[in-house]
Amino acid sequence: MTSPAPLATRRVFLAATGQNRGKTTASLGIIAGFSLAGHRLGFLKPVGQRYLVVDGTRADEDAILIREVCGLEDALNDMSPVTLPRHFTTDYILGRIDEDLGAQVKSAFERIAVGKDLVVIEGTGHAGVGAVVGLSNAAAAALLESKVIIVSEGGVGRPIDEIVLNASLANPSLELIVTHLDGELLSGVATPGKTIGQVVIGAMQAEHARAFFHDRTLVITPGDREDLIRAAIASGPERVMGLILTGGFRPAPEVLAELKAANLFAYLVPTDTLHTAQAANAILVKTHPTDVDKIATIISLVAGSIDIDALLARL
Repeated sequence: MTSPAPLATRRVFLAATGQNRGKTTASLGIIAGFSLAGHRLGFLKPVGQRYLVVDGTRADEDAILIREVCGLEDALNDMSPVTLPRHFTTDYILGRIDEDLGAQVKSAFERIAVGKDLVVIEGTGHAGVGAVVGLSNAAAAALLESKVIIVSEGGVGRPIDEIVLNASLANPSLELIVTHLDGELLSGVATPGKTIGQVVIGAMQAEHARAFFHDRTLVITPGDREDLIRAAIASGPERVMGLILTGGFRPAPEVLAELKAANLFAYLVPTDTLHTAQAANAILVKTHPTDVDKIATIISLVAGSIDIDALLARL
């Protein structure tokens, strides 16, 4: 049986009523608030669903975000000890996974907790995520003997996400589109710091679509819609900053030549328009290290609203 965690280290587990409720927003704000108050912080994401591979280490993207933005020095494989790649749960159910996942999480926490005043632990998705491998949010919080804060739609994180989203601070850059969507860059440059103002689905006639092209629009449209592609080119870079061309339909050579001449970002993906739009929206909702404006807003709003002493007293 796993031994108790070192109780000298305070810890708080952030769970949520559902996915994309603002857990990472709350984590980022809390860590920033405590850091500004001079406390030594650690971060742990016990179970990760959405992950990236950094220097050969598979880690949840939220752990990568917090580590980079907050300047934490703990190892990524400790900050994100368990990730669930494709087929992992099936293999676990069929007995092909013999690792003690709970022990991995506990050991990672103990390493991160060394020398820290507080460890922020972030849950995954809704309450049931991870239950299939014995690491639901409730199980992970109990394993780490942590107090729990629930983030809901009526709480802090989600309203802040919606505010910055409406202010176009949460929108991804062209670089994130290329990083997170499988495809081929046909023309233009995936600029890191250039954020997208709005996303428009090009499913109407070009003459009608032009009315929606303004303020750094990213147009998602099938690659064989030459009328919409040419309308986007004609609108200019201030109105249309790029296109995601769906369905795997490569534009005709003359249209591709026009895109290259205009140096307009055009990214060809194999998925249909609906699924591409859903994937782009998932990128938009998440916070990424390059979302400088959004991160600054989160830190200002969340960290500035936390009573550090009162929270520490409750932990």
